[in-house]
This record gives sequence, structure tokens and C-alpha cells, in this order.
Amino acid sequence: MLLDKLFWLTAVATAAVATAAVTLPASAQHEHHHEPVKDTVSHEMHDMKSMDHAQMDHQGSPHMTHSFSLGLPMTRNGSGTGWQPDATPMYAYMKHGSKWNYMLHGSIFLRYTAQNFNNDGKRGADSKVSAPNWFMGMAQRQVGKNGLLNVRAMISLDRLVDGGAGYPLLFQSGESWKGKPLIDRQHPHDLISELSVGYTQRINDKVDLTVYAGYPGEPALGPTAFMHRMSAFNNPDAVLGHHWQDATHITFGVVTAGVRYGKFKLEGSSFTGREPDENRFNFDKPRFNSYSYRLLFNPSANWALQASRGFIKSPEPREPGEDVNRSTASVQHSGNLGGKNKWISSTLVWGLNDAGAHHKEHSVLAESNLQLDKWAVYGRYEWVQKSGAELGLEAGEPHDPLLEKLPVSMFSLGLNRQIAAFKNTLLQAGGQISLYKPDGLLEGIYGKTPLSGQVYLRITPALMRM
Repeated sequence: MLLDKLFWLTAVATAAVATAAVTLPASAQHEHHHEPVKDTVSHEMHDMKSMDHAQMDHQGSPHMTHSFSLGLPMTRNGSGTGWQPDATPMYAYMKHGSKWNYMLHGSIFLRYTAQNFNNDGKRGADSKVSAPNWFMGMAQRQVGKNGLLNVRAMISLDRLVDGGAGYPLLFQSGESWKGKPLIDRQHPHDLISELSVGYTQRINDKVDLTVYAGYPGEPALGPTAFMHRMSAFNNPDAVLGHHWQDATHITFGVVTAGVRYGKFKLEGSSFTGREPDENRFNFDKPRFNSYSYRLLFNPSANWALQASRGFIKSPEPREPGEDVNRSTASVQHSGNLGGKNKWISSTLVWGLNDAGAHHKEHSVLAESNLQLDKWAVYGRYEWVQKSGAELGLEAGEPHDPLLEKLPVSMFSLGLNRQIAAFKNTLLQAGGQISLYKPDGLLEGIYGKTPLSGQVYLRITPALMRM
């Protein structure tokens, strides 16, 4: 019954995102006279299948494949063991060795952000110069004829550049600093955000068996984490539904086993339920007291679907007796618009946190990035149910909001342009504006329609030519 429900949710999400993702490229093609969106990787996949098992180039050096399959392209790599569409563009540095292949990618934003700037004196009105950042390195090599070894490391300097309380982000919640919950702020990520190893054994062209272990790592739960999604490529902000959808992307202790059959992959994980503590430089105690399972399905090179459920033991140290059952479903789409560096990527995510009758809240996210060579236009819509307790409100305020589900809607729109390129590295400049519509009970605290904005410079690797 549960799998039936998850499949139903995925089917609904597919229909919704198909309309949004296809309509935008269609209008862009009409205005700019591009070719229609194509299944851009199908020919590459056909070519890959015709290659021998070693994926050799003309010099005899092995090509980099997917992290957990010799038969899939590396463009399918998501965060952890997750999948993205095969047509997803990649911005990274790569080096091929005689046995090992290496890849490095990441992002640095230097920005000024002002939150709730139109409601001076209201809650959440704050500004800061901040620098959200992350860097990931990966190495892989083939083992024998059918084995694949993959090693990953990811770091973030958030704690060093943005402090223990992170950066201001209106209506964001989750984790703590100096024993107090972080509200209207995005917490910094740990210095060591992933340190993992994975091994995959190919049974035949359709079947792979994979074991993945991370300390920290990411269990089989939720969509590709927000900083790795190309639909959020140019957006410096974390998502408001982060702790409803993909917050387990940094987990101190996780083991995942998975089997791929053709276009499907079924995975299960055992992992530590407790979220990272306030010390962003240490390794938290592994507990392996939680579990999850996920079904992945890529029907074509342009689409990636997932449905997952996790049973998370005591995720919040401030509420040690509260467990959370998290359910998610998501659809990602990527398509090439024809020409140099012209593509669109979109994501739709639903997430539910269920901690009992008093704490059962939904979240929905839709985001897209339209890249037209040096210019990009991107946007995000979110709808999240948050309780008064989640937002730090006290009992006894009007209508006792601690007992309420308080929905918050947010829409952001951004513009980004490449201003320089050097040594396969891009320097971009951009800005975005965000408009919030909180529940009526929150208007007296935050204002009726809070606005936030930011301007930034960004450094990122350039687009890889496949």
C-alpha cells in the first residue's frame, strides 16, 4: 500500500512539473528561435553502450562514468546515491589518470542580503554580507572487469565565513546555536560535509549492486540536495523546506545498499537520525538508529523521479523524545535548448514531516533555472507549513499559534550574468528579490508582504563539454 501511495504521488508530481518545465522552454524557443528541447543524452547513451566495459578513450585511459554504475553517464550523479536526469549539464573540473579519474566542483557566493527590508522593526529584518560555499571532490576507478570504486569528500567553509548562526533567511528554521533554535536564519554546514566510499558490482548491462558508506554521508531519502540541483544552480539561498525534504544530506553515519535494474533503482539505508550538532568542525557520534528506503526512476534522459520514506530517530537535540517520519516525492527535468550553454532545469518536490498528531506538516517546492549562455533567469516557489513552536512563538499570543499550522508562501526571481572567464572558471554577477506571504496570524509579527533581496558575485567551474 505504501509503495502504491508513493507511486501515486510521483505520478501527480510528474504531471504537474511536465506542464511547468515544458511550457517555459517552449516560450523561450519561440522568442530566441532555438531548436526544440531534445532527449539530449539518448545518443550519448547509445554510444556509451557500444563502448567496451572499460569506457576507454583513444589513448587507453578510462572515462569517468556514473559514481555507482559503469553503464550510466556521470551526468546522472546527484547528491549521495541519488539520480538526476542524464541531460543535466555539469560544471566541474576533471582529470583522467591511468587508473583513477578525478572531478572537482563547487560554488562560492560573495553577497549582500537584506531580509524583510520593507518592514523595519518587524521580526526577521536583518542584513549581512555572507559567503555561502561548498566544494566536492570525487575519485573513481574500475576494479577488474565489472567493479567500480568511488570515493568522495565534500567541505564547506560556512562556519568560518558566516559564523555559528549562519546567514539571515526569512522564515527559515532548523538546528541551533548556543543552545537556542535558529529561526529566520540558515544554519552553517559542517566543515566536513561528506566523506564516503562506494563500491558497485555490475552483474550485466541492466543490473548493478551498490554499497555506499559515509561518515558523514547521505542516506537514501529525499531528492538531490538543493546545492547540487541544477534547477537551483544560480540561487544562493537554502530552501525553506530544507528540513522537510533534503536535510539528511549531512548524516554522521550512513550505510546504503541498492540494486539497479534498467531504469529503476531501489535503495535502503541505515543511518544516524540526529542532525549535526553546533560544533561544525567535529565528527558527531554515529548511532545507526534510523532507516529509509527510496525508489528512483529515470524514464528518459530528461527526467528523474524519486519517492522515499525515512524513519528518523530523535533528529532534534532540543526535542530528544520526538521521532519524525519523513515522506518525499520529487521530479526533476533537464533539457538542452540548442546552442552553446543553453539549457533549462526544473524541480518539483513534496515533503512531509510526521511526528504525531500535533506535528504533521507539508512542504512544496517548485524551482527552475533557464540558462541562455552568459545570461540566466531563475525562480523558486515554496509553500511550507510551520508551527508556532517551529518559529519560536510563545503560547498565549493571539489564537495561541503554538497549536496552529502556519503556512508560509515565498516566491523569488533572480537574474544572473557571466562577467568573466579564466582557466575553466566563471565569474558571475547576479541579484534576486523574494516576496513572502505568511499566514494571517504572522502578519503582525513579520508584516503583511515581507520582501528580501540580495546582490552577489559568484565563482564556479565552467560547463564541461561532454
